[in-house]
Amino acid sequence: MIRRVVVVGGAGAVGALYADAFAGAGCAVSVLDPAADEVGGDVLRPDAAATDRLGAADVVILAVPESVALAAVPVLSTIAPRATVVDTLSVKTAIADAVARSTVVAAVGLNPMYAPSLGMDGRPTAAVVHRDGPAVASVLEVVAARGPVVRVSASEHDRVVASTQALTHAAILAFGTALAELGVDPAVAAALGPPPFATATALLARVATGTPEVYADVQQGNPFAAPARAALGRAVATVDSSCADVAEFTALLATARAALGPELAPASARCADLFDRLRSIDRPESDQEDLQ
Repeated sequence: MIRRVVVVGGAGAVGALYADAFAGAGCAVSVLDPAADEVGGDVLRPDAAATDRLGAADVVILAVPESVALAAVPVLSTIAPRATVVDTLSVKTAIADAVARSTVVAAVGLNPMYAPSLGMDGRPTAAVVHRDGPAVASVLEVVAARGPVVRVSASEHDRVVASTQALTHAAILAFGTALAELGVDPAVAAALGPPPFATATALLARVATGTPEVYADVQQGNPFAAPARAALGRAVATVDSSCADVAEFTALLATARAALGPELAPASARCADLFDRLRSIDRPESDQEDLQ
């Protein structure tokens, strides 16, 4: 049973998310963060009070940048010898190696696959058990009570995230860059564009208006992101070459369908539902007048 939880970086969005979740589960939660503590908030250089809090913790959650989390693991091995360490990093291979070299009693990585502002309820979390221990199951139970938990290995996590985030974001940004080069009137394109175009531009608006550091970290931090972008570049070239021959283009579609595997039918149903919802959104009359 988890009684005491310390959230390192608890003043940030991710830290606050988990602080609220564990507090809601009945745990005594304290925050260790320079933004919240006048002194002693640095996990790498804790004062006596912070050391006492960490030493008494059942769980220490590291909602901090990767460089801090990696440096904190050996520190926690000494000052929090009985605590289960939880990281919230978007890349898991490096922290898995750090845990393997340490003497922490147990460690698990969580990655909320959504923006913290959306909240945890009903949304998926990736979980990587770096080193199992009694409290690991309890940590996962707290998260699973709020949304689905998908357990993967560190390597599988990073490979999948490179596809679901780095590849997806790169494709969306490439679409936006090409759209800018073509120079079409955005209002006219929006008025005439079919549902796939409306969906693509909606995704572009979300990514392009996001925090640059967050999206850059997705591309820079994951060791599998560069190969994903390279695959995207080769795929665009393949699409280009296949356009000259119907047989080649037919084979291209078959390859693309095969990538979805058993998710083909569910994905088709989601697309149909999405397009129905798009058609139900009324365009403001003022926008229509601007096009006349």
